[in-house]
Amino acid sequence: MEEIEDSQLNFIAEIKDKVRLAQYEALKAVNVYLISLYWDLGKAIAEKQTLGWGKAIVPTLPKELRKEFPSMSGFSTTNLWYMAQFYAEYQADVNLQPPVGEISWTKHIVILSKCKDSQQRQFYILATKKFGWTKDVLIHQVENKTYEKYLLNQTNF
Repeated sequence: MEEIEDSQLNFIAEIKDKVRLAQYEALKAVNVYLISLYWDLGKAIAEKQTLGWGKAIVPTLPKELRKEFPSMSGFSTTNLWYMAQFYAEYQADVNLQPPVGEISWTKHIVILSKCKDSQQRQFYILATKKFGWTKDVLIHQVENKTYEKYLLNQTNF
């Protein structure tokens, strides 16, 4: 068997790093488009609610979307209601809009379901992005009241 020289090993390692980076960047781009789609769907549902028929259409929508896009997931009735909440909660808050595309949908669901005010949501969105928290770490941080502890450590200086 032929031995690989150190320079060849380094070259192979560099190529692997490039592939990993490209995969990561592709996932980030897909996430941005997915969050944008969920924003648009949430907006559409919220607008239909003001017309009085949002509640009636949401249970029908998942069936129709599954027929049209059988390989796609994420369009359950519950998830569609989260999309409407996502739009309703974030659309009026200019501080929350820029970073929303930078974390995954599952993390948004955790934040929407466990955080009640926009400052708390903003804290967890930014911290998740900054520290690369997984969903489980995010849940732990919320349940551990990291935001409240952060506020208690603030000083006037």
